[in-house]
Amino acid sequence: MTAIGAVDLQGTGGNWATVGRRSRGGRRVHRQRDKSKGKSVGLRIGTLNVGTMTGKGRELADMMERRKVDILCVQETRWKGSKARSIGAGFKLFYYGVDSKRNGVGVVLKEEFVRNVLEVKRVSDRVMSLKLEIEGVMLNVVSGYAPQVGCELEEKERFWSELDEVMESIPTGERVVIGADFNGHFGEGNTGDEEVMCKFGVKERNLEGQMVVDFAKRMDMGVVNTYFQKREEHRVTYKSGGRSTQVDYILCRRGNLKEISDCKVVVGESVARQHRMVVCRMTLMVCKKKRSEIEKKTKWWKLKKEECCEEFRQKLRQALGGQVVLPDDWETTAEVIRETGRKVLGVSSGRRKEDKETWWWNEEVQDSIQRKRLAKKKWDMDRTEENRQEYKELQRRVKREVSKAKQKAYDELYTRIDTREGEKDFYRLARQRDRDGKDVQQVRVIKDRDGRVLTSEESVQRRWKEYFEELMNEENEREKRVEGVNSVEQKVDKIRKDEVRKALKRMKSGKAVGPDDIPVEVWKCLGEAAVEFLASLFNRVLENLEKAYDRVPREELWYCMRKSGVAEKYVRVVQDMYERSRTVVRCAVGQTEEFNVEVGLHQASALSSFLFAIVMDQLSEEVRQESPWTMMFADDIVICSESREQVEENLERWRFVLERRGMKVSRSKTEYMCVNEREGSGTVRLQGEEVKKVQEFKYLGSTVQSNGECGKEVKKRVQAGWNGWRKVSGVLCDQKISARIKGKAYRTVVRPAMLYGLETVSLRKRQESELEVAELKLSRTHPMFIHSLSSTYPEPGCGGSSLSRDAQLFRRDPEAFLGQLRDIVSPACPGSSPGPLPAGACPEHLPRETSRRHPKQMPEPPQLSPFDVEEQRLLPGDRAPYPISKGAPRHPTEEAHFGRL
Repeated sequence: MTAIGAVDLQGTGGNWATVGRRSRGGRRVHRQRDKSKGKSVGLRIGTLNVGTMTGKGRELADMMERRKVDILCVQETRWKGSKARSIGAGFKLFYYGVDSKRNGVGVVLKEEFVRNVLEVKRVSDRVMSLKLEIEGVMLNVVSGYAPQVGCELEEKERFWSELDEVMESIPTGERVVIGADFNGHFGEGNTGDEEVMCKFGVKERNLEGQMVVDFAKRMDMGVVNTYFQKREEHRVTYKSGGRSTQVDYILCRRGNLKEISDCKVVVGESVARQHRMVVCRMTLMVCKKKRSEIEKKTKWWKLKKEECCEEFRQKLRQALGGQVVLPDDWETTAEVIRETGRKVLGVSSGRRKEDKETWWWNEEVQDSIQRKRLAKKKWDMDRTEENRQEYKELQRRVKREVSKAKQKAYDELYTRIDTREGEKDFYRLARQRDRDGKDVQQVRVIKDRDGRVLTSEESVQRRWKEYFEELMNEENEREKRVEGVNSVEQKVDKIRKDEVRKALKRMKSGKAVGPDDIPVEVWKCLGEAAVEFLASLFNRVLENLEKAYDRVPREELWYCMRKSGVAEKYVRVVQDMYERSRTVVRCAVGQTEEFNVEVGLHQASALSSFLFAIVMDQLSEEVRQESPWTMMFADDIVICSESREQVEENLERWRFVLERRGMKVSRSKTEYMCVNEREGSGTVRLQGEEVKKVQEFKYLGSTVQSNGECGKEVKKRVQAGWNGWRKVSGVLCDQKISARIKGKAYRTVVRPAMLYGLETVSLRKRQESELEVAELKLSRTHPMFIHSLSSTYPEPGCGGSSLSRDAQLFRRDPEAFLGQLRDIVSPACPGSSPGPLPAGACPEHLPRETSRRHPKQMPEPPQLSPFDVEEQRLLPGDRAPYPISKGAPRHPTEEAHFGRL
């Protein structure tokens, strides 16, 4: 039976009654809630020193589910790393540790609160914090593990300094809950410390306990454990060897103590051997929130099965009254298809899928855990040697049974993955483990114009709509065109059925649906009936175009299309697509309302890139030069010149041409780089504003350096390889997965990322060594499935080493792209002529100056070893050539200058 304790909390509004389940008289006590303040959210927050998390993840989740704990701070996890992972039953653990033998902290969240995580701070292996947004209320959860009594004073001071920094970084208006193993005793009584604690402690206070009290006074916090009168068994958090004491505590701000309605120690659990879980009940008053509807989706993916496809065709034919041909009306046809799909294929619930990582948690394992828990409870009540041995034996037996159950379940999974049919399951498992390891999967909040954080779904959606509506309807100033352009009137052939058939065949399945909620799988399933319907629909669109238009905000697009010779009928098709166009923004909290789009091209449209290319081609016609003096890729433009003055002049010409037609040149993204720069070469200005000067920039995925080297590009490729490795590390580091599957993952994910674009770079020995060293580091975990990267590059003596970049430039045709580039940055000195080679000398081993004068006597560049078929699919084809070479300028005073818009 739980008692009532009444205390006077200074600064919290007078008397505050801590109410348990029953009063001393046996009557239930009910607290009235003021409904005018909105609704309340009840949370059960706890803390537990688990001793180690190894082998206890699913058992801990089962205990939290049974005890209805929403948030749990755990200490002494003894897990190395800083990740997040699912532990089963919908619970997710965020942890941090630097040593697998000591320390480590973490926070476990229930499934419904995982999506509310805004920020994770991992300070050290003794302190970490999570920031959550719960229906507009900011809650910070801090997990701490203080050094033991025998640790050095310096280590203790470092812990309290880290905890102080975390508290100081939290805004005053946000709620804070600290769950920690402070390894200190508060003792009974609170004389002199009434503002931060009550008198319901255990035993006497020690030095470590006084440190906690001092911290609570500094941060204006209250020790929740001590405010609730419980019998000693429900206050003791640590039992071992006949000793019992209180070292685990929950703290919160004194102003929020009135939101805590109960706090006690949970007995009878066997997850931790020595420590017991402390749980408090916290009630947050939040604003009433409209319940968001779960988006349900039609299970279109079932059309992959032939039997489902056949049933869908039959039911659709019945819905159309036995007709084989689809109706001409689009609205009727689309609605019948959607309704038939919902009836035949079904609709998803929209809820979270079953946890794939813990389906081994069967009834036998649960029964074993229950027997161990009862044995632990029996030993706690009667500490005899017989009960102790019984508990120890059950503990060892449960550990073996859990290991066997996991082994059996995963063996079936790994056997399926090792087949050709199960390869997709392998990549799906890798994506799931990578996703589970991320702290924040979705950002559900956003800042308004004034920097305030918006938390409600309505305000977030409204802000997204405001931002994009302003972005897509703001038109830059431009000159009005005086001259006109003649339209090209020509006959446009009708769209043929074979064109539709080929287009459907090229389209990939499994893509997201559009606003009509009809995927391409439906049209493929319907076969010739779909081909006839779509061909007829497209031709009707071409025939029924509006003949006249009022003023439209996209005159430049229509002008450039007509000037490029596009048939007028196609121009009208595009105009019809852009007339009265509306769009929505789909974000993490749902979908915004529709709004008009009157400026710019359609986002994510397959036609937009082509239309933009037409516009840029026409607008830049008078200033554009041939390659390599001007290189354009979409809106990324590179201008090359031999002097700083020419670059400045060309930049100004480009700015004038683009901005007078309503396109704005970004000053912050415009950069300038000089090759073979001499001291004091000056700066480049754009409209009087100095352009940022850089020593390297990234163009088309490749890093270009001012000194002509490729070291930075190789380093970034190595980093990209490591990033790819981390994405699949969840399966590459799994010892149960076969070496064949791991090798395939490495060849298709890691190696292509590391070698992307390097086929256009002439690597030196140093860069080859960097790649080889990176692969050796990657292969240390499982060397049997890694094929050495050194086989990709020719060994010395087996066809020669890689030629210098200068030699490759000199071997090019003078009229070719690289030949022109050679004349810019690494020409031969005027008047020089190649002389005879020294006897027995190989051009590639000569000094750079000598090698540059003998281009015709250079050996053929070595061919790289071909990759396997799987790699060839992932590696890019022709890439833009590496545009800079390290070489002497044409004259001692000459430089090469590059500007990028």
